[in-house]
Amino acid sequence: MDHVPTDLLLMLLADARLPVAGHTQSAGLEAAVQHGLTSVEVPAYLSARLATTVRVEAGTAVVALHRLTHGLPLEPVVAAWAARTPSHALRRSSRAQGRAMNRLSTRLWADDAAVLRVHGLDGCPRAVAVAGAAAATGLDASSLARLVGYDDVQTVASASLKLLPLDPAETTAWVHDALPEVAAVAADVAPLTDPRDIPAAAAPQTEVWAQAHARSTRRLFSA
Repeated sequence: MDHVPTDLLLMLLADARLPVAGHTQSAGLEAAVQHGLTSVEVPAYLSARLATTVRVEAGTAVVALHRLTHGLPLEPVVAAWAARTPSHALRRSSRAQGRAMNRLSTRLWADDAAVLRVHGLDGCPRAVAVAGAAAATGLDASSLARLVGYDDVQTVASASLKLLPLDPAETTAWVHDALPEVAAVAADVAPLTDPRDIPAAAAPQTEVWAQAHARSTRRLFSA
């Protein structure tokens, strides 16, 4: 593909308007709000996700990128991710997003070997699917990890406007204030290459909420 500046690729892949089912996700915020989380607590919720769930997702993505660029099998990455994501509901949601991301990637980079490998992977989670897009576009591990972190933060912020009485300026400030934490997570996980080294940062309360949310018949978001 023709060279595209990294910052523009990041803007493209982080765009909430992408047809990757992102609009169906709240990054767990809806379940948290249903169980009493208030708008005042959302910044702390963002930080908690960056310290736990996002580390797992970003670590999974960068290890998958390494294995894609070195011709190594991806199945150990998927297994490591699944072991670190105990909630069936969250695994199911991630795989649905992975299918949507793969659909987009095969449309944009139809002949790319990394995209085709990821597309054919059984039970591909979103983090690995995004790694396929990163491999196709030449994003490095640090950029990919920042993308994963930023996407999670902006997903929570966007969902909060539908779930809580908020001024959009406030949610934008939340995203701005979380950026140093996003960068710190990216710096920590970017050097990872071995599936065994993917962070295993548990978020038990989020897992419990996700399971309860999956059984709810009154919800705006799938997860």
